[in-house]
Amino acid sequence: MLKIAIIGPESTGKTELTERLAKHFHTVWEPELAREYVENLRRDYTFDDVCKIAKQQIEIEKRYDQNNYQHKIVFFDTDLIITKVWLEYKYKQVPDFVTERLKEKFIDFYLLLEPDIAWQPDPVREHGNDRDYFFNWYKQEIENLNIPYSIINGLNEKRFQNALKAIKKRFKNI
Repeated sequence: MLKIAIIGPESTGKTELTERLAKHFHTVWEPELAREYVENLRRDYTFDDVCKIAKQQIEIEKRYDQNNYQHKIVFFDTDLIITKVWLEYKYKQVPDFVTERLKEKFIDFYLLLEPDIAWQPDPVREHGNDRDYFFNWYKQEIENLNIPYSIINGLNEKRFQNALKAIKKRFKNI
């Protein structure tokens, strides 16, 4: 089973693109865990909250490690790289279990979304002015893991077509 993660700074269309790709390939996708978790808190999130999100992400990944699925591809709306960066940025520390899981190279391919679409504020988003900074950080994290990736840009349909092109170029048989 191919595991493709769509990552990028806040407000770059990750969820919309993930849903569209899953629909196009008639397959499943995993939603972003952090958004729902944080939206349901009645307080500011903490280091422990972000660690819980990371543990939940790992548990979902482990289900796909077993390869019991009929689908040949699964899409993830974000992954542990974003969680790792957030822990490091906000709390200046990353638990070993996050680093160790990333070293296992669960994801086969990343689509890294450029922050070339308009920022859409919402109560969960925090860093609209730092999207280039986070884009570069995510790119460096992917490169450090030595996992293939493509940078995806463009508005609306163009963004979707660029993502499709990147996937089909990387995986000729899908």
